[in-house]
Amino acid sequence: MDVALTGADLVTCLGDADATFAALREGVDGSEPLRFYDTGRVGVTRGYHVNDEDNKNDEPPLRAGRWLARCVAGAVRQAGIDPARERVSVIVGTGLRELRAVERWTLDGVPVRRRDLHFDTAVRAVLPDVTEVITVSNACSASGHALALAQDMLAAGEADAVVAAGCDAMSESMLTMIGRVADAPTAVLQPFQEGRAGVLLGEGAVAVVLQPRTAEGIRPLATVLGTGLSCDAHHETAPDAGGIVAAMRDAHSRAGVSPRDIGLVLAHGTGTALNDPTEAAALREVFDGTAPGPLITGVKGAIGHTSGSAALMSLLIAVESMRTGSVPSTVGLSEPIQEAAGLRLVVGEPADRDARVAQVNAFGFGGVNAVSIIRVDR
Repeated sequence: MDVALTGADLVTCLGDADATFAALREGVDGSEPLRFYDTGRVGVTRGYHVNDEDNKNDEPPLRAGRWLARCVAGAVRQAGIDPARERVSVIVGTGLRELRAVERWTLDGVPVRRRDLHFDTAVRAVLPDVTEVITVSNACSASGHALALAQDMLAAGEADAVVAAGCDAMSESMLTMIGRVADAPTAVLQPFQEGRAGVLLGEGAVAVVLQPRTAEGIRPLATVLGTGLSCDAHHETAPDAGGIVAAMRDAHSRAGVSPRDIGLVLAHGTGTALNDPTEAAALREVFDGTAPGPLITGVKGAIGHTSGSAALMSLLIAVESMRTGSVPSTVGLSEPIQEAAGLRLVVGEPADRDARVAQVNAFGFGGVNAVSIIRVDR
């Protein structure tokens, strides 16, 4: 079922939606020295922090929920829906939930109410009349899964509108995990770059409002044609090209498109040793015979790996790229890996592209993959 995207908002290390889009066009790297953590202990020295409005130096509590509430409210406001009069559900995709609050409670004695660890509290603080708030934790493809569930709910007639969202803040445990993978602290995240050093974490939130295409008075920003999913369970953390290809082909089938119809791909592009060649191989297989093929870009070099938010953040950047006809370059990429030979990676400067259909990739640990297909009509 095609659904209309009628409202959207996001916050990243680069700022709000407008500031983020502008910085991406300029090729800005939003990383900075890591805050709030003992860098020697976690083995990470840089990250992509959201600047909290009240204080950027002290760590406020429940940061992910604060950003989520802001984005959900903004998306609903833009869509012009009224949860007091319509059935509006909210589905939040996240990798870590409010894990940082639990760490601070355990390690530093900073108290937190257990009910505030569920995003229902944050969402209802700004939208008290929503029908329900559902959280899905599907690793780094979580908001892509939230999008798929939102489409299903609308198709089943279970809601008049659904807000699909994603949010995540850095946590000490997640930083420590990536710090132990690399031989030395990663200085810069470089998707698809030869000699890349590894991933860095970003943070933020994103929300989109979905409504049936037949709803009265809507003004769609884009149409979500379909979302394909796979769970290949190939390995606890390592990606599998077969599982990724399956998700891409499922997305194409659900959307009713062929690879030739796709003019733009927002890659997952984590800058890790395993993701980039695996994703590149999957893209080459799926788009084989479609020369010249779609333009391909990734945003994690600019905003970091935003975990559960990543899928929907890339989706909104794809919408903006198609709306403006300008595709941002892949920040941090100058010399593509050999596995990406033949792929049209956007390097150095933004590329002009009159694309109408885009593919958005998001992959998670355990082979939990989500690929969405969207269209923008100008």
